Amino acid sequence: MSGRLEGKVAIITGGTSGIGQRTVEIFAEEGASVLIAARREEEGRKLADALGDNVDFLKTDVSLETDVKNMIDFTVERFGKLDCLFNNAGVPAAHGSIAEIPFENYEYAMSVLLGGVFLGMKYAAPVMCAQSSGSIINTGSVAGILAGYSSIVYSAAKAAVIHMTKVVAMELGESNVRVNSISPGGIATGIFGKAAGLPVDQAEKTAEVMKQALVGMQPIRRAGIVDDIATAAVFLASDESTFINGHDLVVDGGLTGGRLWSVQQEGMSALQQALRDAPDS
Repeated sequence: MSGRLEGKVAIITGGTSGIGQRTVEIFAEEGASVLIAARREEEGRKLADALGDNVDFLKTDVSLETDVKNMIDFTVERFGKLDCLFNNAGVPAAHGSIAEIPFENYEYAMSVLLGGVFLGMKYAAPVMCAQSSGSIINTGSVAGILAGYSSIVYSAAKAAVIHMTKVVAMELGESNVRVNSISPGGIATGIFGKAAGLPVDQAEKTAEVMKQALVGMQPIRRAGIVDDIATAAVFLASDESTFINGHDLVVDGGLTGGRLWSVQQEGMSALQQALRDAPDS
């Protein structure tokens, strides 16, 4: 790697699986000191030990304000500063009709997907503003941009994350602190298995299956992979993006661009044939 994050200190929430884990690994390879903040202690400590002295782990539930405050305080005490916070922790939300979703599921999903982002920014902001530098990255989703890509609750939470990112960016930008989001498209991770109710360890093994299932969704004919998001996060954390603020970086292979060209052509061909076959009026 090229040392693009040399000397920087980062927190990555949800860092023990999927996008978060790969981002931890690449940030460390790029020279950053990293705090892994997640709920799975065994996996987190194992990952930190494997990556060396500049990576540490703190058991963190981002839906709990005391945990998030402690996460920020621990990082500053351990590494001396905070250059990047990647609010990446997430959970699946219940699928189904608006009339069927239990309110307690809505509350829990929102407390993690949106509340965790809010709390992360709340406690990172004073540290970064005092430094007059920093980059906050929030995980959005194409489901927060267009309807029909995930459940009602998940989609609503991600839409709120994207907009909250822009609002907070306008405030913190005046202190030279950047706030941006990344909206993944169809990324092959275990989140699909988790949404289907599989145990975490089993869900993580479904990523390879999803690589095949997601191939045809977007113009670029492959599934997204965790490296696509992790490397985007490196860019937003690095000094290469110091004039980017309040932006939602969509990493989706063109998914949100509209109907696939090939599908559009098939539809036009069918329409033209129907017109040719229509009886004379």
